[in-house]
Amino acid sequence: MFSAAPTPRRALPPARAAADTDRTEATAGPSGGPEGAEPPSPKAGSRNPFFDNAKYLAIVLVAMGHSWEPLTDGSRAAEAFYMTVYTFHMPAFIIISGYFSRSFDMRKDRLQRLVTGVAVPYVLFETAYAFFKRWADDDPGQPISLLDPWFLTWFLIALFIWRLTTPLWQIVRWPIPLAVAIAVLASVSPDIGDDLDLQRVLQFLPFFVLGLSLRAEHFAMVQRRAVRIASVPLFAAALVMAYWAAPRMTSAWFYHRDSAQELGTTWWIGAVMTLALFGCSVVLTACFFSWVPTRRTWFTVLGAGTLYGYLLHGFLAKGSRFWGWFDDYGWLHTPLGEVAVTLIAGAVVTALCTPPVRKVFRFAMEPTMAWAFRKDPADTARARVSS
Repeated sequence: MFSAAPTPRRALPPARAAADTDRTEATAGPSGGPEGAEPPSPKAGSRNPFFDNAKYLAIVLVAMGHSWEPLTDGSRAAEAFYMTVYTFHMPAFIIISGYFSRSFDMRKDRLQRLVTGVAVPYVLFETAYAFFKRWADDDPGQPISLLDPWFLTWFLIALFIWRLTTPLWQIVRWPIPLAVAIAVLASVSPDIGDDLDLQRVLQFLPFFVLGLSLRAEHFAMVQRRAVRIASVPLFAAALVMAYWAAPRMTSAWFYHRDSAQELGTTWWIGAVMTLALFGCSVVLTACFFSWVPTRRTWFTVLGAGTLYGYLLHGFLAKGSRFWGWFDDYGWLHTPLGEVAVTLIAGAVVTALCTPPVRKVFRFAMEPTMAWAFRKDPADTARARVSS
């Protein structure tokens, strides 16, 4: 799926100091939500193509994974690819989100961007998804509940919570072990409930904290030729392992939305699985990053629109199930059909990341909302002086 660049890759540039990192971009974290300060790319003041490339490739894998889900019951190969991709595509998004959150503090402008770039899209799309399900699934009783994220919106509420806790993770001595311990405890706590999808918030937390702890040189390390070469057998081994595990375990482990007891097993297995999946996810995410081009490509510009692709493709992903496409067209469950579904999913999410789509939906994804915030007295004073 990913090919090595024919020319030598440039090392990633050093990150900008926190005091200078005020620039914010919209990601998708799955891609979803603003990413905080962005480190400079080789040309000062421009975007770093590596991160845009990584976000685009990851959102394509997210869309492909959703297209494979209806095929997994009848295809062991589809289930193996599904499990493998789900091991690292969301962790990759979350690590990037954490990396770009390193400069987040409670400063007024950053809090405003958190509200407009994460909280507002969450409210709008949680509401839109509820109305869509009422219509497309003939389910007039579908509630509009901002406390119970539906489908893709969980990432937005998770990012909102993670971002607010950033100052805490920057002052503790061992942030990653602490975050892993919290994830393990969450995985064995069935009483957490569904409010704000806290199971996912807590179980995916270590990846966000890992991103907070990374530096530019860490991304440069995985770009080494030796890592790219090693990633080939590692991915092959992951696929073989997933093929073996497909009929023996549930893929729900990869969603991180349930405790071990809710998955029908004992608490200690939940602890073991959380630790094992965290290790596997980190390894495969590093392999994924090793194959991401560091130079500008034709899809680099699409990396800035992954939030759009992430949230908008959900309507088609769910609609295809509500309208029974995978049941009505049996050929989709053949090898040729699986390839076609994969290509269509990639093409659709690519189109949804393009500038024209972003222009149409910017009001929902990146609203300015200056009317909603108090003006800073210092800014008002400076404006009067300049006039």
